[in-house]
Amino acid sequence: MALAMNRDELSQYLKEVFPQVHKDFVVEDLTEDSITMRLVVQDQHLRPGGTVSGPSMFGLADVSVYAMVLARKGRQSLAVTTNSSFDFLRKPEGGADMIAACRLLKLGKTLAVGDVLLYSEGSDLPVARATMTYSLPPAGSAAANFG
Repeated sequence: MALAMNRDELSQYLKEVFPQVHKDFVVEDLTEDSITMRLVVQDQHLRPGGTVSGPSMFGLADVSVYAMVLARKGRQSLAVTTNSSFDFLRKPEGGADMIAACRLLKLGKTLAVGDVLLYSEGSDLPVARATMTYSLPPAGSAAANFG
């Protein structure tokens, strides 16, 4: 399936609909099959001990799958998270940005499922793994016409 939005269009759309956090998340790379996103780690993303907080990592995984769905479905898709599974594998580096490597496992008419590996920038070892499921609004519904 071809992309409905390219990297720049997706970045602009995320900035429009999420102005409160658009500086936290950056679309690094986008293909028909995958997206790479960056969490620009700042003080608000850290927890005691100098490591990236779990909620910040979850947010990166969540926005990565959401962005991949939007890139494939386009602006009309108001996907909502319905399920998630998150495995913390090792301590992330507090002084490094987080990188998410995401791919869609399924993109159907009503459900999307994505798999995400999270890394500390500069490391090849994943710090977390997430699987996210999204409900997609029916075509023609008010929710599907968001944006």
